[in-house]
Amino acid sequence: MTALPEDMKAHNREVIEDFRARGGAPDGRPLLLLTTIGARSGIMRTTPMMFIPEADRLLVVASNAGAPRHPDWYHNLVAHADVSVEVTGESFPATAVVLDGEERDRVFAEIVAKYPFFADHQAKVRRTIPVVALTR
Repeated sequence: MTALPEDMKAHNREVIEDFRARGGAPDGRPLLLLTTIGARSGIMRTTPMMFIPEADRLLVVASNAGAPRHPDWYHNLVAHADVSVEVTGESFPATAVVLDGEERDRVFAEIVAKYPFFADHQAKVRRTIPVVALTR
């Protein structure tokens, strides 16, 4: 697995800039830009992240690369479920729904089958890694 950049905020700014300049992710990677409203600040924050398409929704995983705490964007969308999504060729408002119970477990298992590194992330932490569905 590759190491995380030392300055993640600077790295994310570069990824966002490149994504918007290209109109999407390079090489068709499953990347989206998620804009949330800060849980405490009320400031709009944009974060690039991997997504998994599923029927009429996009799934994102709040693994935070196996860090002990949830990523900031997750706390933001829990506080404010109305988000904005940018994917290759389109932007749209969406509602974020945190999956729970059997649905979360089933979906997480399906994601791990395709992307085993998420199992590694879960093995590093005591928290249950959330899966979030983004729907139009």
